[in-house]
Amino acid sequence: MPMWNPWHGCHKISAGCKHCYVFREDAARGVTLSTDMVRKTSSFKLPLRKTRSKEWKFPSGTDFALCFTSDFLLEEADEWRREIWEIIRIRSDCHFFFFTKRIERLPALLPPDWGAGYENVSVGCTVETQDRAQARLPIFLEIPLKHRTIVVAPMLQQIDLTPWLNKDNINEVSVGGESGRYARPLNYEWVLDLHRQCLEKDIPFCFHQTGSYLLKDSKIYTIPRHLQHSQALKAGLNTIIFYKIR
Repeated sequence: MPMWNPWHGCHKISAGCKHCYVFREDAARGVTLSTDMVRKTSSFKLPLRKTRSKEWKFPSGTDFALCFTSDFLLEEADEWRREIWEIIRIRSDCHFFFFTKRIERLPALLPPDWGAGYENVSVGCTVETQDRAQARLPIFLEIPLKHRTIVVAPMLQQIDLTPWLNKDNINEVSVGGESGRYARPLNYEWVLDLHRQCLEKDIPFCFHQTGSYLLKDSKIYTIPRHLQHSQALKAGLNTIIFYKIR
């Protein structure tokens, strides 16, 4: 799945941002500009690129992961977003997915022709703690969307999602731990509890990433970065495959 990052950089707004992989990876690469300095990238019009034969470089049916090194609803990107909506309209033959910690901003930022939602856009609302679920999910459920995902990542505590798990409104729940040397451990019992909640409500579930430290059976396991997705998959909890989040 191609990553489409029309801008790069962000600023931290909640507990889930503490060890954000974007800041960590920028530091590891020695990026000269500060990560909280938001700037357009050379990939701004990525889905519109064409081959020498004037065909789309990314063919019909391509799934794009949008703004995975930033936040699509970031305030600093307000002046650029209208052009991104236009690109999404032009490439209505492709699908675009973004997740956000700023879901409260989305109603005011939707394009004029949004209606009940674009068929080719999926939106994920991130909830890393119970209080963020209580603050964000009521707003999320009121927004007209064709495809809606609850992203519990990085999961920092046990979370009760049952008040918002309606199979007519939620397409999937995806859960993951935090990666990086200083990551906070993910308790596997929290994952199992969310899995149970989703089964009871008939909501598709995905355990997409263990994180660096997984607490299971009173023992903390250290899991290398390259195994965190595959080890989560081996748990056998998934009823749907979610886009990988680094």
